[in-house]
Amino acid sequence: MVQLPSVTPAGTPPAGAPDPRLLPDHPPRAGAHPLSGSAQSLARLALVLALAGLGIWVLHHFIPALVWAVILAIALGPLYARAERRWPPGRHNLLLPLLFTAAVALVFLIPLVVLGVQAAREAHDVVAWARSFEKSGIPVPDFLGHLPFGAAQAQAWWAENLSHPAAGSELLHRFDNSSVIGVTRSLGAQIVRRVVLFGFTLVALFFLFRDGRAVAAQVLAASAKLFGPRGERVARQMVASVHGTVDGLVLVGLGEGVLLGIVYYFAGVPHPVLLGALTAVAAMIPFGAPLVFGIAAAILLANGAVVPAVVVVAAGFVVTFVADHFVRPALIGGTTRLPFLWVLLGILGGVETFGLLGLFLGPAVMAALILLWRDFTQGEAVEGPRA
Repeated sequence: MVQLPSVTPAGTPPAGAPDPRLLPDHPPRAGAHPLSGSAQSLARLALVLALAGLGIWVLHHFIPALVWAVILAIALGPLYARAERRWPPGRHNLLLPLLFTAAVALVFLIPLVVLGVQAAREAHDVVAWARSFEKSGIPVPDFLGHLPFGAAQAQAWWAENLSHPAAGSELLHRFDNSSVIGVTRSLGAQIVRRVVLFGFTLVALFFLFRDGRAVAAQVLAASAKLFGPRGERVARQMVASVHGTVDGLVLVGLGEGVLLGIVYYFAGVPHPVLLGALTAVAAMIPFGAPLVFGIAAAILLANGAVVPAVVVVAAGFVVTFVADHFVRPALIGGTTRLPFLWVLLGILGGVETFGLLGLFLGPAVMAALILLWRDFTQGEAVEGPRA
């Protein structure tokens, strides 16, 4: 019996031959060895760190603007969500975030414009006063004679150094023109830089309003993948601390400004509304309000109103003491269960390290650290010591 040769279907390899479909498209060249799994993980980690560092280096001048935009978006998030629910469906993609961004810009720009207009009005009087000071000196003010102690010494020093024309001319000529020009250029450069950063903050804030939900979901997903469920808790704790800090700093500062503005009005301080607004801004920084109501008291003293000046100082210290030691820690710490000491250290340390951004970053960092510490210690307490 003759055995016929087996016929192999087209595309099927003969018996014993490797399947070409399982072979790589481009076989490795001689000497090429693929990395192991751990080596690939290290390489990916190094690449991610290098790209992250390069991105931070590229954006490092604009990081403050981005952080301010994030803080403003978190602070205004609940208000924006309520407006979004009441807005006609399908029409809030551009118009609503644009309106909120414009409102934020006006909140910051209107006080600056008012201050600029007021400064321009007072500039003529300042120039006239400087010319009068150079020609005839400054007469001894009346309030020096009403000081409770050191009145004679203060009057003698003023008469010797500021009252005669030669003293005024000598004092004004101490200012070198080159140094004044240098200070003016530096100040102008800083103003331009702040304006540019403010513009980028508004642009970033617009996109955070528009795409805030997607960004928040991505941040929570990334924190959960990197750190597990605890990462999401830390992120939510930091967001809650920003909300508490806004309530504790901004709202309490506005309250201090209103109360002390009323005191300025009844005490006879010039421009009580303007000084009240400055007090509100300064009061957002812990222990910053005394600088403004101290200036108000000095103005009253210069006009010979000693008793109203004492009233302004006393009322200012009472209001700021209650606000800084009771109301503000309760609002900030109550949201995140943060003790008063850590609230105070977070605010002051944040301001020293990051400037005004530290008002919000400091408490947020402290809230995250306290949360991790509580999780760590409570976990140990639950597990107990091992036998």
